[in-house]
Amino acid sequence: MTQLSWQQLRRFVYNNLHNDDYKSLISRCINYVLIALIIGNVAAVLLESVNEFYKLYQPYFDVFENLSIIIFSGEYLLRLWSIVEKNPQESAWKQRLRWMRSGGAIIDLLAILPAYLNFFVHIDLRFLRVLRLVRLLKLTRYFVSLQILLRVIQREKGSFQAVIFILVIMIVMTASAIYVVENKAQPEAFSSIPQSMWWAVVTLTTVGYGDVTPVTNLGRILGAFITILGVGIAALPAGILASGLANELNMRNQRLEQEFREVLQAKGLDLLHDQVEIERIRKKVGLPKEQTHEIIMQLVREKLLEDQEQEKKQYRFCPHCGEKLSE
Repeated sequence: MTQLSWQQLRRFVYNNLHNDDYKSLISRCINYVLIALIIGNVAAVLLESVNEFYKLYQPYFDVFENLSIIIFSGEYLLRLWSIVEKNPQESAWKQRLRWMRSGGAIIDLLAILPAYLNFFVHIDLRFLRVLRLVRLLKLTRYFVSLQILLRVIQREKGSFQAVIFILVIMIVMTASAIYVVENKAQPEAFSSIPQSMWWAVVTLTTVGYGDVTPVTNLGRILGAFITILGVGIAALPAGILASGLANELNMRNQRLEQEFREVLQAKGLDLLHDQVEIERIRKKVGLPKEQTHEIIMQLVREKLLEDQEQEKKQYRFCPHCGEKLSE
């Protein structure tokens, strides 16, 4: 094959594997096959954990696993090979190294790595099955809601780190306090600060298994205070995530709205009559119908005001009362 043919093939692979804006029957089929394969792998891991079922159908499980490894490995190599088409002006190896460090590429690598490691190092079958569940994370590439969630976590990682730091400090302080209070009464349950950390964790997170409980009055008062304090601490990550999701969805809606407005204005459509084309654009952009209707009505109002201003400038009379305007 000529160099031009290789470039065309690489561009074709890039569009169908990497380019989210490129929609074709082939790219959709590839996505559906990979999604089905990922779900099938998760189902296989669950079924293999049932020993009777695994012994009965082991040859089929092995064939399916080998086929999955071949497909996922091919996908990883093709993505690595074709990523250079994202920016042809930049060095190919720089783009490939940058992609290999991305979250999606790391997940793809972890999805196939255990199978290859098993050829060189013997890995316990149960542990290998659990590692195969990493393939479930590959679904984040195909669902917008999961991508939004990951972006929120990435954007708010500083806040999450602060919460974790506060939680670690509280666990150490709580474990130390309960050790001092309860050690003499229950030396077997609170024999050291590290052992007391188990009680501190389940109390601060408001789980409260009840396997270890304070028996002294001071210990119970401390436990009640820590439980109340834990309610607020446990709510912090949920609050950060909820706030981040709300902000991300708001920004996404603004971007989609702006894109929708720009497409409508660029095409010069009749907003009141070209409903089929407007609906097609709406689906492509991903806007809800209610928001689309509001945008169209706003554009219609803006167009009417613009026409009135033009008419006013051209004829120099008021479009409402008909009186001639002064120069």
